[in-house]
Amino acid sequence: MGYRLLIFDFDGTLADSAQWFACVLNDVAKRFGFRQIDLAEMAALRGCSNREIVSRLGVPTWKMPFIAAHFRALAAEAAPSLQLFPGVGDMLRRLDAGGVKIAVVSSNAEATVRQVLGPDLVGLIAHYGCGASVFGKAAKFRAVIRKSGVAEADVLCVGDEVRDIEAARKAHLATGAVTWGYATPEILRAQRPSAVFETPGDILHEAGLCGI
Repeated sequence: MGYRLLIFDFDGTLADSAQWFACVLNDVAKRFGFRQIDLAEMAALRGCSNREIVSRLGVPTWKMPFIAAHFRALAAEAAPSLQLFPGVGDMLRRLDAGGVKIAVVSSNAEATVRQVLGPDLVGLIAHYGCGASVFGKAAKFRAVIRKSGVAEADVLCVGDEVRDIEAARKAHLATGAVTWGYATPEILRAQRPSAVFETPGDILHEAGLCGI
């Protein structure tokens, strides 16, 4: 099909931060007064939507901005140890070489995203829309598109969670779901995104760059 702009989620899509998240979740739960869980339940929650997860953990809605800010602070501390998924760096380079614009929209902080990407990749990102609220990515998508000058029909949003798909649809954008992130492939496919990606190479194919 081909796209002129790909907007990526960061954690779980470009960066492999699931183990870090699992390690800090219960400490954050204790600090903010929502339910702590074991590894088995954490794995089970991968098959739930983000709104279901918030409900099952008993996270008070009014606390969510404070919890998100705390996660951003913890991620900033952990940034030196976080890594991109295998193949992501090459995918970003090939997208850039093929003339496809790249953006990142994330709940994480821009400084953290830039640090994990590293000096060789950070310059490939044309636009950043960071610090998004848990269910507030649609507004960030719209802002990135206005800055990019790319038509909505030429944009693909790529993420690893149900909320990424919901936000893209709210902004009237094509949706792509990766199977290597936080949510299970089954729940992502149930949302009927525009495309499902098993590998970073699949994203290149969707962008019309498989020959590069």
